[in-house]
Amino acid sequence: MTTVIFGGSGFIGRRLVALLQAEGENVVCADLVSPALAGELAGVRFARCDLRRFDDVVTLMLDVRPERAVNLAYMLGSEHAPHVALQLNVIGMDHFFEASRLTGVEHVVFGSSLAVNGLQADFGDRPVTEQDALLGSAYQYATHKVFNERQAEDYRRKHGMRITSVRPANVIGHDKVFGSVDHVQCITGPALGKAVSFPYADAMRSAVHVDDVAAAFARVALGRPGHPAYNTGGNATSLGELAELVRSVLPRAEISFGQHEGAKAGSTNYLIDNSRLRHEFGVEPLDLRQCVLKIIADVRAENGLPPVQTT
Repeated sequence: MTTVIFGGSGFIGRRLVALLQAEGENVVCADLVSPALAGELAGVRFARCDLRRFDDVVTLMLDVRPERAVNLAYMLGSEHAPHVALQLNVIGMDHFFEASRLTGVEHVVFGSSLAVNGLQADFGDRPVTEQDALLGSAYQYATHKVFNERQAEDYRRKHGMRITSVRPANVIGHDKVFGSVDHVQCITGPALGKAVSFPYADAMRSAVHVDDVAAAFARVALGRPGHPAYNTGGNATSLGELAELVRSVLPRAEISFGQHEGAKAGSTNYLIDNSRLRHEFGVEPLDLRQCVLKIIADVRAENGLPPVQTT
């Protein structure tokens, strides 16, 4: 079968391309930038496509006629100009849904986010599930993700489409450069011998490795999901706790904080229930120490540094 992946050149996308190709899928990587990965994997086709242009999307879908379509193309974070971000994050996602409808795609999958639920304080000291309210409307990125989820539900109800969202937590990997990156820099900086500093030690994150997120998208896309949404979940940690873990591996790590407290109350949800994903698809994310060790090894290898000896 054929799967088209919009945003297939990106942080999660290029890993998903490789996973689906390894499963024997006919994979089409649709993006504005051609990844080196696409040229290295036999049978992976690259197609330049701008999700903001409906004609581009429909033309590609009519040419490819995929059974599955995945959308990972997004502007991460909320610092973007409103008009620019809306064109891709909202209008582009609608183009993706509508083109999938018009061309009869059997299974549509898109990247949502833990941001749709809002602050952990809104739910108390308990894990957030997929059935909890979508309260994440306090900033641009979260608002767009909530709209995507509502639009997907509208398409399901009115057109009978099979659309599934995957809600990644705070994705972590040595090569992450966009979106939330403080939890990444807390590891990669010291791994390269650099001092790093952050405003608050109690800023909370739910860290999940990018390889596990790509695996979640692959399992959901190839499977027959029984629910419309899946949390990836992650490892709940404060940046201060993460720093201590990094120091346990790299004793000379220079990690400092401006203040010990002041950010926890305003942290997005970090206690997340991912039992749906684990039970239906067998995805078991790495624990936090495994994430730290992998990122240290990957970033040092990429920069030509010897591996760190650990016990």
